[in-house]
Formats: sequence, C-alpha cells, structure tokens
Amino acid sequence: MLNLHHLELFYYIARHGGINRAVRAMPYGVQQPAVSGQIQQLERDLAVRLFNRRPFRLTATGEELFAFIAPFFDGLPAVEERLRSNVPHLKIAAAEPMLRDHLPVVLRALRTKHPKLQISLRTGYEAQLQSWLIDGQIDLVVTALESPPPRGISLRPLISLPLALLVPRRMRLRSASELWARTRLEDPLISPPATEVISRNFQHGLTNRRRTWTPSIIASSIDSVARYVAEGYGIGLAMVDGVSAARVREIPLPDFPPIRIVALWAGQATPLVESAVEAIVHYVRHRWPGMKEA
Repeated sequence: MLNLHHLELFYYIARHGGINRAVRAMPYGVQQPAVSGQIQQLERDLAVRLFNRRPFRLTATGEELFAFIAPFFDGLPAVEERLRSNVPHLKIAAAEPMLRDHLPVVLRALRTKHPKLQISLRTGYEAQLQSWLIDGQIDLVVTALESPPPRGISLRPLISLPLALLVPRRMRLRSASELWARTRLEDPLISPPATEVISRNFQHGLTNRRRTWTPSIIASSIDSVARYVAEGYGIGLAMVDGVSAARVREIPLPDFPPIRIVALWAGQATPLVESAVEAIVHYVRHRWPGMKEA
C-alpha cells in the first residue's frame, strides 16, 4: 500500500510546481532533502517517474496520480473546519426537478432551525439514489418508490402524484378518454427511461387497457420530455404538476398507477434528518393540499 504521507508530499509538489516551492507552502516544517528522498521512494514503489525536475513538469503518470489525490487533499481544510466548529452537514439526493423546484423552500425552512447548516445536494436516477444511501454517501433521499426499500432503510410516505400526459397547448386533444377511443395510438410517445418508476407505471396502465404504445423518444428527465413536447415532437409522459413549461398542457391519467414519493434514510434518523423530513412533510401538505399521502 502506498504511503499516505508520500502522497501528501507529491500533492504539494504538483500543486505548487516543484519541491522548493512545495517546502515553503507546507503547513509544517520539512527540509528539501527529506522531501526529495521520500518522493524518490514513492517513485520506486510505483516504478514510474512522476515529474521532470528541471524544468518542472508532471509526467502523464504524475498527472493521473495528481488528478486522483487532489480532490481529497483539496477538501481537507473544509472538512477540518467543519469538524472543529461542529457545523451540521446534511447530504440530500433527489431527482433534478425536486432539487430545483421544491427543495429550496424546504431548505429555507430548515435553515431557520439550523442557521449554520451546510447542505450538499446531489441528483441522479432512482436506482442510484438508494445505492448512495446504502453506501453512506447520502443522509436523506426524496424519490419515487415502487417496491419496499431494502432492510435497514426507513421511509416516510410523502405524496402520491397521478400520472399525466403532456401535449402541446395547440393540440386539440382534451382528455385521456379521447385518446383511448382511438383505434391506434399513432402520436409519438416521449418518455423517461424504462428503468424509471413513472415509465413502468404507465406501461402497466396501458397493459390493463390492452393497449400498446412504444416510446419514440427516450428523454433523460421529465423536463426534457416537456421541452420536446413543446417543440411538437409528440405526446409526453409526466406527473400531475410535474412541469411548469408554458407551451404544454397536462392531461391527467387518474386510472393509471400513481407515483409514490417518499423520503428515505438509513438506520435510525439523526435529529437533523428528522428535522429535514418534518420540513418536507410540511411543504408537501401545503403545496398539494388536496393530494393523497403516498
């Protein structure tokens, strides 16, 4: 295993452009010959040359190693400051529309209780979110849930949102019943990936109606679905109140399986996670007063 102190010395050398400059920048006293000797040992351990001495320049291998270790050492001062000051830190993951359109209000309320709160936000697909939670990378996830979470993951139901079709405002279609009355579904369907709960629920609803509608365009997010619908590429799949695009209309699908939105966390909730969940529940109840809880 590589010596962590040797990696730290190399980080300072690469960051400051040479051994002499690195020695002057280090927060502790160390002599240039000692640094040179330890770097030579690191190069022997790796069986590579990490940089050219005169003029100073990282080799390709040195660039690769520096790119790998720099985020760790760059982040140490912030971590040290946070640990010393005992500043609370909450890591939340959710789909992009949730982070953009809804979490700002929640976090504003949360900050009234925790003024010094540091927040990290991360977005991803549904499968990624639960994986990050299990791995301990995230404290709290707000996501659509199709089946019970793995053992050790707790949940708080938030809301059930009906599915909806998105159509251009100029389209004459006014209700889902008009669409199902057609012999064939010929409009192009714009849908999120098949791995998403919303897509599976929609296809399940079609199966119950003995209808087939294969997506013509797979969009990475509901926002992308709305943009393509607005440009006239077809009919899109979304949730009720899921987008705010000016050039599209929603047609609710009340008979299709809804999307169950929940909050997830691992193990026993910390007081900070409990506060966050409470703030989310309060927001949901005021944002969708007539909607059923998930």
